[in-house]
Amino acid sequence: MSNSPLATGTITTRRRPIDSVEYVEENGNGKVNIGQHHHHRRITSSVNSLMRPGRYLSRWIFGALMLLMISTMLVKIILIHLFLRVNATMTSHHDFLQLPRHVMHEQNSEIWANIGSDKFYKCIDRSSIKTRGKSMSNGYILVHANGGLNQMRSGISDMVAVAKLMNASLVLPMLDHKSFWTDPSEFKDIFDWQHFRKSLEDDIEVLESLPPSVANIKPFLKAPVSWSKASYYNREILKILKRHKVIEFTHTDSRLANNGIPDSIQKLRCHAMYEAIRFTEKIEQLGTKLVNRLKENGEPYIALHLRYEKDMLAFTGCNHNLTQKEAEELRKLRYKTKHWKEKRINGTEKRVLGLCPMTPREAAIFLEAMEYPSNTKICIVAGDIFGQNGLKALQERYPNVYYHSNLATEQELKPFMQRHNQLAALDYILALHADVFLYTYDGNMAKAVRGHRLFQGFWKTINPDKQNFVRLMDGMDNKKLTWKEFATQVRGLHVNRTGAPNARVVGHSPKLEENFYANPFPGCICLRPKHEKSR
Repeated sequence: MSNSPLATGTITTRRRPIDSVEYVEENGNGKVNIGQHHHHRRITSSVNSLMRPGRYLSRWIFGALMLLMISTMLVKIILIHLFLRVNATMTSHHDFLQLPRHVMHEQNSEIWANIGSDKFYKCIDRSSIKTRGKSMSNGYILVHANGGLNQMRSGISDMVAVAKLMNASLVLPMLDHKSFWTDPSEFKDIFDWQHFRKSLEDDIEVLESLPPSVANIKPFLKAPVSWSKASYYNREILKILKRHKVIEFTHTDSRLANNGIPDSIQKLRCHAMYEAIRFTEKIEQLGTKLVNRLKENGEPYIALHLRYEKDMLAFTGCNHNLTQKEAEELRKLRYKTKHWKEKRINGTEKRVLGLCPMTPREAAIFLEAMEYPSNTKICIVAGDIFGQNGLKALQERYPNVYYHSNLATEQELKPFMQRHNQLAALDYILALHADVFLYTYDGNMAKAVRGHRLFQGFWKTINPDKQNFVRLMDGMDNKKLTWKEFATQVRGLHVNRTGAPNARVVGHSPKLEENFYANPFPGCICLRPKHEKSR
């Protein structure tokens, strides 16, 4: 028996034995016998005889009644058999008269289908990239990776690229301890630092700390300009580095442009993000164990990035479906957080523009419209849901909801308690390996997971068209659309929003264009030559 937290009991049923079925037959002397059913021809003979009443009308009526009784018994037996089969698959009273899960999943296989395309492949082969020469390093870079887990990961990947551009040595990054979660974890607590160093040795030198020769030098503090091109670093910043020998970047978020970067540097960014920055063994092992628990019995699951959390709602100003007291609590947090520049926000306008995280109710209705059955396993890859109603609206439609907290045992989670970035790493693994990833807000985790799943082979990832979805949702709530009309339009909106190959769109502003780590094609994903066979 499995010791998994997902292990469930088995409902056993007992059937009433059916030993024989009686039938009637008229013999040659006109007498009716009741015998055992052994052959179809004897039944046919009896029926034919009974259909000729002759002078024995009462016997004919009796025979007809017996035939009716036998037919009724057969129908009853069939219905009992079907009921017992359905009952044997029940896991709770909510499953009454539903098809078995595996049948439902097979019949709706399209909703789980992987988008993957054999026309594309990962193209970051290390042999095709210019490797590090034997020339002396131009200096040393210290970096403060700011933000949450995934913002820090993308920032560190950019700093690897920057070190390559300047032929500089990179000291293991320092992590942010002052963000919303105030996680005290260091680089070595979250990432496999030896793998990180080994994976990058052909491109840059990675050090645990500054060497003694420069340990006493006061670093030159610098916040790099956001969305900078390569020329900014290998010209302007390189001059500063050569002059001071040690430079300390105070921020790493979005400090390198999405586009217009040398091809070899783009490939290095992907190598750092998806291969070199690997979680520690203890995080990887538990994350894999939780994925396997969700996939027990071969059942698929959806990883739902439901970013309806206190910090995100306060930052965006979104308060749909919240009480006045809860909305005021978010407003106070926004004004209290100094580095959040936008203070006065109209949450209603933001929602209409599709700029708010989905509420639990909206997420549930979206999944239902996309035809995911009510017994679908849903893993929430996010923090605590804000508001007094929490996940109630989601769980009413989809009762099989999981977190890392109810997938793992208390003992398994003990080393990670109060280490929010390490718990976020578990969520990242659960999201990356899900059969379907659905994100309801395009934040740093959504970008990172989406890009990684594209890189792995265009694994199914649903990017909701929230602006149009909110319009349709409000239309249905206001009785302007029937459920059928609403659901049909929602599915139509998302035919091309499930992770299929689409080239990254270059915009007029780096801040508004598609993020490199959300879609590394082109750059790290290439179209196969026509003559090349599928790998």
